[in-house]
Amino acid sequence: MSRIPLTLACWDYDRTQALADGSVRPDGLDLTYLCLPVEETFFRMLRHREFEAAEMSLGSYVTNLAADPDGTAFVAIPVFPSRAFRHNGIYIHSGSGIEKPADLVGRTVGVPEYQLTAVVWIRGILADHHDVPVSSVKYRTGGMHQPGRVEKQALNLPPEIDIAPIAPDRTLADMLVTGEIDALYAPRMPRPLLEGRPEVRRLFADPRAVEEQYATETGIFPIMHVVVVRRDVYEARPWVAQSLFAAFEQAKALTESRMSETAANRYMLPWQYDEVERTRRVLGPDFWPYGLERNRATLEVFLRYAHEQGLTARRLAPDELFARETLESYVI
Repeated sequence: MSRIPLTLACWDYDRTQALADGSVRPDGLDLTYLCLPVEETFFRMLRHREFEAAEMSLGSYVTNLAADPDGTAFVAIPVFPSRAFRHNGIYIHSGSGIEKPADLVGRTVGVPEYQLTAVVWIRGILADHHDVPVSSVKYRTGGMHQPGRVEKQALNLPPEIDIAPIAPDRTLADMLVTGEIDALYAPRMPRPLLEGRPEVRRLFADPRAVEEQYATETGIFPIMHVVVVRRDVYEARPWVAQSLFAAFEQAKALTESRMSETAANRYMLPWQYDEVERTRRVLGPDFWPYGLERNRATLEVFLRYAHEQGLTARRLAPDELFARETLESYVI
């Protein structure tokens, strides 16, 4: 019986390697795995619907779904290929006088796009845990290292959000160096920090300690990306959602089984064994779960943030995000 061809655009993750190299094959599907940078995948999927399935920014997907729940072009499955703590993604101009999170109030902050998942998490965490209301900051959008970046989707934000694009020939990284913006919220590390420029530093001097404390107190390991199937593909063959979900689970399990290998290091991390043990002590033995129920609390927080920040007119429920076939399983 022939398999149905399906193209999946996704980055080069260890937890998806088995899908990329074909050692895990989704039932009934002939998978073509396109390994693309995440920003390119998001742009091409949101603007042009180029792929049958793709990883997508959780913020972009939620914004798209809330804008038109009956006509949205995508259906998600509860697979989360990217998760990251984001306290480390708050960068400040060294001469701004910002020493603690509350000092951000009233300041001008650069964000590549308002709806970026990482930025949604940062704004929400600062509001919930550090007394920095979302509307207390002026947001300036644009490219980090190349000028001309714009929002991938149209946004209808409340009037209390002060947001404007930077000049089309400027970049946020340069403006952070010069002090034209006081801070930057971003998923990527700005080049000036990588280059050791003294004008730029992180807000939190020891972000890992802050992130571990946050994880211990909240139980949250922030979700960044989800996997979506184009709606026309899903409606023609609803079984595709479950087939992909199972394959992603298998691929992740293979990676997890290799993480504790000590005979030969798979990655260029000399203390990988210690890193794995430390992570499991903080986050638990299965710290990267797929599926709805084990991620429900984290998704509820993100969906609250999206609503509070003006990205959704109403607060969505986690169950609304995913193909119904992936939310239950048969029992023998």
